[in-house]
Amino acid sequence: MDIFRKRLRELRFERDLKQTDIAKVMNVVFGTISNWERGLSSPNIEELKRLADFFDVSADYLLGRTDNY
Repeated sequence: MDIFRKRLRELRFERDLKQTDIAKVMNVVFGTISNWERGLSSPNIEELKRLADFFDVSADYLLGRTDNY
């Protein structure tokens, strides 16, 4: 499992959120979050920034470039 998929899923579980919860915040359809977590697609730059802001982590953390939030 690539690091982005793993970290997105972990952050979601840590906050007891469903994929639909994230989809609403991100203003995307449910399937988009599912596809990100399954590695079938990836967020664009703006979506990555919104995810990082929402989870209060860095984009580098989501991408596996650092282990620091």
